Amino acid sequence: MNLALWLERAGKSHAACPALATGTRVVRSYGEAAMRVARLADALRSQLHLKPGDRVAIAAKNSVDYFETLYAIWHAGLAAVPANAKLHGAELGFILEHSGARVCIASKGLDAEIAPHAPKSLERMIVIGSREYENLFSADAIAPAPREGSDLAWLFYTSGTTGRPKGAMLTHRNLAQSSFAYLTEVDPASPQDPILHAAPMSHGSGLYIMPHVMRLGVNVVPESGGFEPEEIFSLFKAWPRASMFAAPTMVKRLVESAADCPSENIRTIIWGGAPMYFEDALRALERFGPRLAQIYGQGESPMTITNLSKGDIAGREHPRWRERLASAGKPYACLDVKVVDEEGRDLPPNEAGEIVCRGDVVMPGYWNNPEATASSLKDGWLHTGDVGAYDTDGYLTLKDRSKDLIISGGSNIYPREVEEVLLKHPAVREVSVIGRPDKEWGEVVVAYVAGEAKAGELDALCLNAIARFKRPKDYVFIDALPKNNYGKILKTELRAMDEKRVSRPLS
Repeated sequence: MNLALWLERAGKSHAACPALATGTRVVRSYGEAAMRVARLADALRSQLHLKPGDRVAIAAKNSVDYFETLYAIWHAGLAAVPANAKLHGAELGFILEHSGARVCIASKGLDAEIAPHAPKSLERMIVIGSREYENLFSADAIAPAPREGSDLAWLFYTSGTTGRPKGAMLTHRNLAQSSFAYLTEVDPASPQDPILHAAPMSHGSGLYIMPHVMRLGVNVVPESGGFEPEEIFSLFKAWPRASMFAAPTMVKRLVESAADCPSENIRTIIWGGAPMYFEDALRALERFGPRLAQIYGQGESPMTITNLSKGDIAGREHPRWRERLASAGKPYACLDVKVVDEEGRDLPPNEAGEIVCRGDVVMPGYWNNPEATASSLKDGWLHTGDVGAYDTDGYLTLKDRSKDLIISGGSNIYPREVEEVLLKHPAVREVSVIGRPDKEWGEVVVAYVAGEAKAGELDALCLNAIARFKRPKDYVFIDALPKNNYGKILKTELRAMDEKRVSRPLS
């Protein structure tokens, strides 16, 4: 059940087919990639003396080398610990120590960032592109190590917005199931279909490497190694039928970009990682047409809980199309997904509760964290911490994270509902709603807004669309909202900013 078998088989059966590209240039065929991976795997085992189950960290920017390193780790029977290259050295040091990684393979420059924080358990730091790294490929090619479906393949560290990140243990079976789900329900791929990796390969985009290897696709990394709208449009021109995973903030930047390419060149733009506001989704659909898909998942159930298909997003003829476009779609076939109350009882349609799920794609637990595992996995169900509600057609709408719920005067207020209204104002670029502690009401609603709108205009919008008790009692205008490395708005930072703001004495 070793995921590396998919690459080895492709290298044998379709050796000449392009596998890896940088920008518009093909740099590896499947035969070449499979051979390099088999040689690097041997070096990991014979030269670095790693044994099956050992963890190897990858702290690297997107590149063809990232792909080869990831597959070599699996080929050797080891477990990968991909870490976001944008993290601080101290954060990377924590991941290295917590995972017990014996070796870290890093991009040039990141080694120096990590070095002051490297734990004693780390035996080797190898820099991609160095002579030491390239010499590893002179080893003999070996066959993929036997692995069980339950063996650890990927330690997926959460973004850690509410404390230390946790390592979700993803097995070979978990990743295989998520790949099957992607190809079946989100983005059917054919041989030689490209996937653009503009989002971090350590997280969302990296999970789509595997299905494209399975289908003999081409994994394409931008020359910049990241996301620049003009470059992405040029790559869509160069690689017809390309797909790309993007956070909602990335999709919004594509929509707003003056650059362009023929829409028919785009196979699918898949958004996920955070909810897309209705107005933003509508603008994306107007620009790109029926080429958008949405996924909802977590690191603990990698990219796979529900999905909203291209047909549903583009299906304007349906009488409930607007409601569906605002939803997260329907559960994947490989999962049970329920909405439950605080006692774990199933809730009927249109009642909000916590989203829970179970299936072969769900992690078996957190690495070396039995308390967090017991808190998140109860009776076989993953408790996501997200609040949502089904409609009568079986579509799931996300309300908010449970910790973001605002309770004012005994009434529940979901920030996203208020944010959706505020974003209808053309002068609002982005907005985030939080609760501010209040002696009389418990909490009051506060909106942090980036844009040129006036508070009175926003108040009028709210009074025309939602109940009076839900409207913000204060509007705070700032240049930009704080975000983490994946583009998610950090409400924890906003709450800290707000606490300082209200406690500051008046001048």
